[in-house]
Amino acid sequence: MWALDDPVVSARSAFALAAYAATIAAFLGGVHWGPALREGGLAPVPLVWGVMPQLAGWLALLLPSYPSLLACSAVLVLCYIADRRLYPEAGLAAWLPMRLQLTVVASASCVVAAVA
Repeated sequence: MWALDDPVVSARSAFALAAYAATIAAFLGGVHWGPALREGGLAPVPLVWGVMPQLAGWLALLLPSYPSLLACSAVLVLCYIADRRLYPEAGLAAWLPMRLQLTVVASASCVVAAVA
């Protein structure tokens, strides 16, 4: 049987949560490519921004477990801030309430796991 007070299990659990957060960030970045490509792929801001969350999430995974969780939380918050600016331009503003909920739950999960 395993327990979260086991350092190995705790570190692996922290990494698993950080990896999941990084995966969410990668998806959130990729969402910007659809509308940009629909518009002919000429809008550089969404295309450039679309790869930043993946890179930031990947870099966060290179950190030790608990700083990685805090970095992933920050990446998710930054994604939401960017989405508040870019979603309306792409006709995706209706998704912002759900994006806020995702950001709050995913970011808070990372912070709670990092400080627990």
